[in-house]
Amino acid sequence: MAGPLEGIKVIELSRTLAGPFCSMQLADMGAEVIKVEQPGIGDETRSYIPPEINGESCYFMSLNKNKKSITLNLKTEEGQRIVKQLVADADVLIENFRNGTMEKFGLGYDVLRKINPRLVYCAVSGFGRTGPMKDEPAYDLLMQGFGGLMSVTGEPGRPPVKVGFSIVDLATGLYASFGVVVALLAREKMGKGQYVESSLLDTVVSLSNYLGQGVLATEKAPGRFGSAHPTLVPYQAFETKDGYVIIAVPNDWLWKKMCDALELNDLKDHPKYSVNVNRVANREELVGILTEYTKRKDSSEIMERLKRAGVPSGPIHDLAQVLAQPQVQSREMIQEVEHPTIGMLKMLGIPIKLSQTPGSVRKAPPLLGENTDEVLTNLGYGIKEIENLKEMGIV
Repeated sequence: MAGPLEGIKVIELSRTLAGPFCSMQLADMGAEVIKVEQPGIGDETRSYIPPEINGESCYFMSLNKNKKSITLNLKTEEGQRIVKQLVADADVLIENFRNGTMEKFGLGYDVLRKINPRLVYCAVSGFGRTGPMKDEPAYDLLMQGFGGLMSVTGEPGRPPVKVGFSIVDLATGLYASFGVVVALLAREKMGKGQYVESSLLDTVVSLSNYLGQGVLATEKAPGRFGSAHPTLVPYQAFETKDGYVIIAVPNDWLWKKMCDALELNDLKDHPKYSVNVNRVANREELVGILTEYTKRKDSSEIMERLKRAGVPSGPIHDLAQVLAQPQVQSREMIQEVEHPTIGMLKMLGIPIKLSQTPGSVRKAPPLLGENTDEVLTNLGYGIKEIENLKEMGIV
């Protein structure tokens, strides 16, 4: 069954994380993605090992399934000419070079849109392509710090820590893919493409969401709450006899059900705790009381009691435990695909489920330059011409 983006051609001039994650979303939904990499080196994440399988970087593979790979030296006139040929009938171009680099190559949006007015040009950057910091370099860790995420992550009074996933990079890629799809939809109405931007800074500011909105309203910056919630109590991980368990009570109705399930009768209607605003005001005292209770119980007992009562609770899994969950497998979030050097390769599946035009894992992450000959042949290059390009280091 064809994916919803079948027939959409994407030229990817991006590397590392945010840009490739964007293009992979499009590829998973059926788009043809041609990834352009530097000859002999490729996307720098090819060298991000360990972990690896048969010499192939797991980091690279996690971001590049369903794509083709060609190599091009974009610093050469012939390499730039080939990009322009690819763009001529492409729908989307994605790049995450430093500000001004594409213009230096003669491949900026103003040039490419003249070649193909229907082109959707997506620029992914750190601080955005405008403003006083547009030329500053940015990585996920830096943006977790600069963007305030680390100020609200970790335990109070302890050093700042980052989120375990590269969440700013990944979310930037998601915003970029959404921007591309929206621009393609708009193209159907306007008949022409447009310039799309997605930046790490804009993303982390956007993700601050209710915390950021609270700052705009109160001018007060929130602090770190560990696993807890700034405005809900109890809503965090609690230590147990054999580990930790999450208890999530987002309203007063569930508070009463939690107290009944755990037989905490003295707390249920106590004026300090019966309503959430008072529970927040008396957070430290209440969490201490609950922790003393949970530390005397096994995690399984607490979760079973709360589950029967309809109160949200759950374990804290490591990733190996998550990926072994029957629910994860039943949702087809682990799939297998044939890799040219590894054999059958397990990969993460497609998180968006469409009933009529589902996405799919069709192709393993490509070897460096795996599809160069095929793509150049489709552009009209002959065998000898391709060999000459290889000898000159252009591909």
